[in-house]
Amino acid sequence: MQRAIVFGATGGIGQAICTELAKAGWSLYLHCSQNWELACRLSKQLMQDYPEQDFIPLKLSFLVDNDDLTAFASGLLPINAAVFAQGITDYNFVSEQLMSKVDQILQVNLLTPIKLTGLLEPLLIKNDFSRLVYLGSVYGGQGSAMEAVYSSSKAGLSRFAQSYAREVASTNLTVNVIAPGAVNTQMNAMFSSETMAEVKSEIPAGRLAESSEVAFWVETLLQERSGYLTGQTIYVSGGWLL
Repeated sequence: MQRAIVFGATGGIGQAICTELAKAGWSLYLHCSQNWELACRLSKQLMQDYPEQDFIPLKLSFLVDNDDLTAFASGLLPINAAVFAQGITDYNFVSEQLMSKVDQILQVNLLTPIKLTGLLEPLLIKNDFSRLVYLGSVYGGQGSAMEAVYSSSKAGLSRFAQSYAREVASTNLTVNVIAPGAVNTQMNAMFSSETMAEVKSEIPAGRLAESSEVAFWVETLLQERSGYLTGQTIYVSGGWLL
């Protein structure tokens, strides 16, 4: 039985990824940082829909220390894939951003995923094939004013994936980034309808992405037939900011 761990499973895109992977036959660890009740409800619903698969909720803050990360990884059952769909941002000028917020964004979006990757590697490379997918952003390729730290963290993911992919290519572990543009999720709820209308007008496709459209590409990268694609950042942006 193939098993994946989805970090950030309770987010809008994370939920869509879990649904897509479950439909494709994957058993899942569903990770959350805070929304434990939602993780449990989603796990229960997937168990009802796919009773021959396992769905296990997990809770872990990405702001914990290294010993806690090590203990977390050591308690996992064998996995074939890991998907990092968690992420935070803070819409602000760098000069006005709290230094503690800078630390949080970099730790949640970049540093903890890198640390967990190293800890999960022994579990992943035991398989005939295994997969790592990080959720990046179009802003990792074209930085966004007012989100400079967020943009930097997502750019860092792309460069890390490119580098790490070369280290592990001989083990049949692929490492890639899916980088969405504007997606119809709660993260964009902070913006006014006028602002979102302006964003849509800049997107060649003329609309925001749906979470399921991002999840499709994650599931595709987890397929065995995707084994020759590694170290890449795939932009799912409707042609925006390319």
